Amino acid sequence: MDLFAARPRLRGEEPLAARMRPRTLSEFVGQEHIVGPGRLLRRAIEADRLGSLIFYGPPGTGKTTLARIIANTTSSRFVQLNAVTSGVAEIRQALAEAKEQRDLYGKKTILFIDEIHRFNRGQQDALLPAVESGLVTLIGATTENPFFEVNSPLLSRSRIFRLESLGPREIASVLQAAVTDRERGLGLLNVVLEPEAEEHLVRMADGDARAALNALELAALTTEPDAEGRRIISLEIAAESIQRKILQYDKNGDNHYDTVSAFIKSMRGSDPDAAVFWLARMLQAGEDPRFIARRMVILAAEDVGLADPQGLVVANSAAAAVEFVGMPEAQIPLAQAVIYLATAPKSNAAYLAIEAAGRDMKELGQAKVPSHLRDRSYSGAAKLGHGQGYLYPHDFPGHWVRQQYLPDSLADRTYYHPSAEGYEAKIGDRLKALTKSPATS
Repeated sequence: MDLFAARPRLRGEEPLAARMRPRTLSEFVGQEHIVGPGRLLRRAIEADRLGSLIFYGPPGTGKTTLARIIANTTSSRFVQLNAVTSGVAEIRQALAEAKEQRDLYGKKTILFIDEIHRFNRGQQDALLPAVESGLVTLIGATTENPFFEVNSPLLSRSRIFRLESLGPREIASVLQAAVTDRERGLGLLNVVLEPEAEEHLVRMADGDARAALNALELAALTTEPDAEGRRIISLEIAAESIQRKILQYDKNGDNHYDTVSAFIKSMRGSDPDAAVFWLARMLQAGEDPRFIARRMVILAAEDVGLADPQGLVVANSAAAAVEFVGMPEAQIPLAQAVIYLATAPKSNAAYLAIEAAGRDMKELGQAKVPSHLRDRSYSGAAKLGHGQGYLYPHDFPGHWVRQQYLPDSLADRTYYHPSAEGYEAKIGDRLKALTKSPATS
């Protein structure tokens, strides 16, 4: 038997972030949009009338803390599992105990599953009957978008609350509380957090209270007291303690899609600075540069289009450079292409044209090819009337002649509406000139 393992863990041995975890809603910082006075979740917690919930948001925003506050206020049993270390066996045991408590003592059970996105589909399916029957009230916490990571049946039986990254003032208040708290915080260490150091910790924590507290604790414990017994945390010490932000970027999750969306929208919105920033974020987070290049090729056709036909050439060249050069040097042609696409004139006329034509195909089905456009190269085609009446454009002035190319049922359709931007303006002028041409049809 390991006597040391059996020894209770002392409060002082817990990390500062764990010691400073809020115990009540009055101590909870941030997320006013869901736990502010009068908000639905706050009312449900205070009334002990909770249904199944999923807390979704970045690390250090209070998901597990809210679950523990619920544990402190509810009359139900509170059982906690972590999806990283628990499997189907632990789930079944928890559900069996919940049934026993309900049947023998009339006691309800709240089952909190931290990092629920780590459960596979089979493990999530094991929860569904108990949630559906009301045997347990499920509270899940996840840093990933639950619409990507949680089974639809569980989602439909749960209310989803999105937690946002804490703001600078909220992170600063968390730090100040930790510095002054003599029971759970660093108050007994006589810590002096200089304003520049606090500002740096707030900025580098990037909305993550846990990261800010971890850095503060490291700074305090590694700083020697001065002659007056003060542990003065300067900007230099704070910078060493937190070093740099850890990019929150899961290539299969919500942050991935949000960042890619910002990247595309920045190029579409003609903001080269923002587009390059999001490109750098993706590359530093380990995104596949080929994925980035593919998205740029799509944007070149969808959003730049014929306003600058060279955009597609540039995007394809960047994609080829990624394969030929490789990282890290490939970031240079990628950046060049991103800046080109962001500053190019924009038109989505080609995208709208294919979308409109596709809708007509779905609604009207296989419209017949007009007889004069049909192939007459094979034996017997001429006897069927194929190609009869076709006008060869090169036989006419300007290499153009008016004739019908769309099916009869769509003869009046216009799919392509050129914009007045860049090169596409010239295309529009040419089409207008053709339609006014006296060429015989």
